[in-house]
Amino acid sequence: MSNLESYEAVVVGGGPAGATAATELARAGRRVLMLDRDGRIKPCGGAIPPRLIRDFAIPESLLAARVTSARMVSPAGRKVDMPIDGGYVGMVDRDVFDEWLRARAVQVGAERATGTFERLHHDDDGQVTVDYRVTDAAGNESLRQVRARAVIGADGARSRVARQCVPCAAGMVTVNAYHEILRTPSDVADFSPTRCDVYYQGRLSPDFYAWIFPHGETISVGVGTAKAGVSLRGAVDALRQETGLAEAETLRREGAPLPLRPLPRWDDGRNVLLAGDAAGVVAPASGEGIYYAMVGGQMAAEAVAAFCESRDPRALTQARARFMKAHGRVFQVLAVMERFWYSSDKRRERFVSLCRDPDIQQITWDAYMNKRLARAKPGAHIRIFFKDLAHLLGLAKV
Repeated sequence: MSNLESYEAVVVGGGPAGATAATELARAGRRVLMLDRDGRIKPCGGAIPPRLIRDFAIPESLLAARVTSARMVSPAGRKVDMPIDGGYVGMVDRDVFDEWLRARAVQVGAERATGTFERLHHDDDGQVTVDYRVTDAAGNESLRQVRARAVIGADGARSRVARQCVPCAAGMVTVNAYHEILRTPSDVADFSPTRCDVYYQGRLSPDFYAWIFPHGETISVGVGTAKAGVSLRGAVDALRQETGLAEAETLRREGAPLPLRPLPRWDDGRNVLLAGDAAGVVAPASGEGIYYAMVGGQMAAEAVAAFCESRDPRALTQARARFMKAHGRVFQVLAVMERFWYSSDKRRERFVSLCRDPDIQQITWDAYMNKRLARAKPGAHIRIFFKDLAHLLGLAKV
């Protein structure tokens, strides 16, 4: 028998998905190790909907800002405001938010290790040995090992766990995202600390969008694209120049791939399960990922807890099945929208024009805030159908 430290589960990754999975497993009485790299901050707009705040008991003190409207900017520079009627979207700083989630996991009983996942080995007794590398204060590296009944890979879009254990991960569709964190200046005329600005302009991103998101004392200015050869830094520079943010102090720069399609499989059929970006659960079109990562982490924890009880690998498949039942239709709708409306500046112009419509604004915000496709009044859906049709046929004015 091995004398290695043994756990019921090892969670690789301490972002929203991994920290949530570790929290849920610890609350369920499972012995769990959360392994996370030191100092990693994911580039992210940082928006979280009210449902996340409610469902995961997030204190409002973590909100860097409260956004009450969005502004869509078309290729021609037309601006369409979409106010949130009676609500707000919370904005969080990922370095603060993620660390709070990790600390909560430890508070409820999870153990925490700082290190870099290297590989895992399936042992003859049905358990897994996890190798990870740590660096001491003097800069010396060493390899450590632990054993577990199950592993949750929540280590990002380029997940080492996924690449080793789940073959379909090699085909993950991603958008390259880059943003710069600026200190919020006091003298920018067309900036609001309660409004997110979204730029649907091919010159900045040929297939996605650019953004300016307020975070209280800071601002996130970023862009995403799946196209090769696009200068993300150049696009952000151009956006800063045009919006009066060129001279704002730059605090840090971050870039990473964002997945935009859930993988067709999240487990290896044995004892490894994926969650968060590693599973591909970032919403197409919007790029929203924090809520879906935390829901996915929660469902992964529940599936692993069931697996630990039954020893039946089929329990692991329930994480993806439950997630797609709850959110798959929204992902399908957003994927279709992204492929169609983001494909050219002509279509982006019409898309931004559609955003002026009060019915579309109401249904969009309800779907975002509550994470469900809204069941609006039948008349609203009929009006939206004919408005969409007019834009698709080029009959509507932009």
